[in-house]
Amino acid sequence: MSGHSKWHSIRHQKSIKDARRGKLFTKLASAITIAAREGGIDPETNFKLRLTIDKAKAANMPKENIERAIIRAKPGAGGELTEATYEGFGPEGIAIMVRVLTDNKNRTLSEIRNVFSSSGGKMAGAGSVSHQFVQKGVVTIIGKDLDDLELLAIDSGALDTQRDGEKLVIFCQPQDLHKIKKELETKGAKVEDADFSFEAQSPVYIKEKDKARKVLQFMDALEEIDEVAKSWANFDIENEILKELA
Repeated sequence: MSGHSKWHSIRHQKSIKDARRGKLFTKLASAITIAAREGGIDPETNFKLRLTIDKAKAANMPKENIERAIIRAKPGAGGELTEATYEGFGPEGIAIMVRVLTDNKNRTLSEIRNVFSSSGGKMAGAGSVSHQFVQKGVVTIIGKDLDDLELLAIDSGALDTQRDGEKLVIFCQPQDLHKIKKELETKGAKVEDADFSFEAQSPVYIKEKDKARKVLQFMDALEEIDEVAKSWANFDIENEILKELA
């Protein structure tokens, strides 16, 4: 919906402005390790890994940090890591999925549970929330002349698009993400972000500033946990409210 921002867009903007470089590098390293575990350590054959490495390079993450994150994905690497996804409900009944990469599952689960309980939310069993989301590819491009690029994206298989000023967010099937990103770049599009995401099928629109603040504080608390690699939520907040809370 025009005039609203989904959590994935809000999180992306927050990461751009995040001055705590060490925290950002920790998140990126976890994302690289997860991508390498899921699809192999060669970025030439693992598009998801290549996307994540591109993000790390854009954030000026040192090459050696990227290489260490890939090595962590190899079986038998020191400090064995466990990947897990937790589900729950936060303030205003929003649905959340949280993916973690940790060397101490009990500690991380305890920290996540504390964030939920202190915010008036509650954790839920596997499948309680995930059925409300569908995985999609998301490409965000920026520029002044987006009409032709929007048509190109649709012709290339985009499922939906969302315009917000000089920004165009393109939603597609996960398998089409690489193709659409490449074709847009070939036509000179400035790609701000490209990633896989879990998109809510029935978004919860937050229309009051106090409620929006409570929801964002809850999401911030989750993201502050080092082991949280990614989170997905089903809320949308009006851009005007976001500006007031910035």
